[in-house]
Amino acid sequence: MTFSSIDFLIFLPAVFLLYWMVCSRSKNAQNMLIAISSAVFYGWWDWKFLGLVFVTAFSTFYAGKFIQYSETKIKKKVILFSAVSINVGILFYLKYFDFFVNSFIDLMNAFGVNASEMTLNIILPVGISFYTFSALSYVIDVYQEKCKATNDAIAYLAYVLF
Repeated sequence: MTFSSIDFLIFLPAVFLLYWMVCSRSKNAQNMLIAISSAVFYGWWDWKFLGLVFVTAFSTFYAGKFIQYSETKIKKKVILFSAVSINVGILFYLKYFDFFVNSFIDLMNAFGVNASEMTLNIILPVGISFYTFSALSYVIDVYQEKCKATNDAIAYLAYVLF
């Protein structure tokens, strides 16, 4: 669903009306509506990429909780390093795997070695860098004690997906 499509022109007012008329008295209902409508909007383009968004969201949500309740600095660093590695690893793999494989093939061909193409031809998920770095900023803020880890998974999902 693009911003200039008829689908979006129906979707946005419907969500807006639900948000202000039906969910206006409950912050939890508003967060739930934002999370669900954002997932629908994101999944409209290609539902298969929703799994990546949820992996990022839940890995950073639980990393924040584990960092908050870890007692030693080394445990906190290991959890932070794991969350950053997993999420940046996914981002790096999806964004740059084909680039490095093609560069390697070009290098081999330049030296006369016939290398076959083994790229994945992945279509990059929309906004992957944005939601990855948004989620990682939360984990880093919890690690640096700028904020406390949230216990509200729905509010956090609304934060990452919006």
